Amino acid sequence: MDASFFDLRATHNPHRWYMPLSPAVCVGPPDNLFMFGGVGLASAVSAMERTTGRPVIWATAQYLSYARPPSVVDLDVWVPAAGKYNSQARVTGHVDDREIFTVNAALGSRPSELSEQWLQMPEAPRPEDCEPADHWRGGGHGLHSRIEVRVAKGRYGADRVGNPERDGRSLLWVRPRERFAIDAPMLAIMADFVPSGIGNALGQNAGGNSLDNTLRVRRIVPTEWVLCDIRIHGVHGGFGHGAMYLFAQDGELMATASQSLIVRVRETAKDR
Repeated sequence: MDASFFDLRATHNPHRWYMPLSPAVCVGPPDNLFMFGGVGLASAVSAMERTTGRPVIWATAQYLSYARPPSVVDLDVWVPAAGKYNSQARVTGHVDDREIFTVNAALGSRPSELSEQWLQMPEAPRPEDCEPADHWRGGGHGLHSRIEVRVAKGRYGADRVGNPERDGRSLLWVRPRERFAIDAPMLAIMADFVPSGIGNALGQNAGGNSLDNTLRVRRIVPTEWVLCDIRIHGVHGGFGHGAMYLFAQDGELMATASQSLIVRVRETAKDR
């Protein structure tokens, strides 16, 4: 069993992995749970890193269908190109014959002393100075019960109805409650929080379903909390687009992410 946020398991084939699904990696109402999209990308990143022995540089997932517990997701890793310093790989995640997601990626590292950062972490109160926030469904079950979120700017969860955030921006401090190490797969899970910025940007009880998820890793450093700088770029025709910048507590830019999603405005108690 993989000692990580999700249960990725090896097989006798180094290019084949599998992941039993439990409610702990799923979201949705209790009677209709499905695998969190970020877990699909995260498991694929982990499988490719372990197959190639190289760290991920970038990875992009296309979400095709839903996987529900207690099914098992099989992950097949293909490495069509492997050079001296980097590999190009892809993963197909499927339940039986039904494809759930496809992930393409580049992995590797090159000897270089260059290390610069031009994008700076925005000013934000420390996580201990921010109030804890629950997911809009409540934090009692599923994946969201395992993720701690504190709002440094904007709205999150149930507190999303109000004036729209004119800059479409929210700042969330995020960490796993079980204190798993912050690595590329964990950042991939956090990156799938981009849709949480839709309600904040619109000032409505709204969110969405991810169509894709792209993670670009710069440099991962030890940190307890990650500041997720979410920026919703626009909404039109029922779809939304946004990005995220993921910083360590010391201001190190660890990764960037972007997504497109189906926008969903939810019914509120006032509407019933």
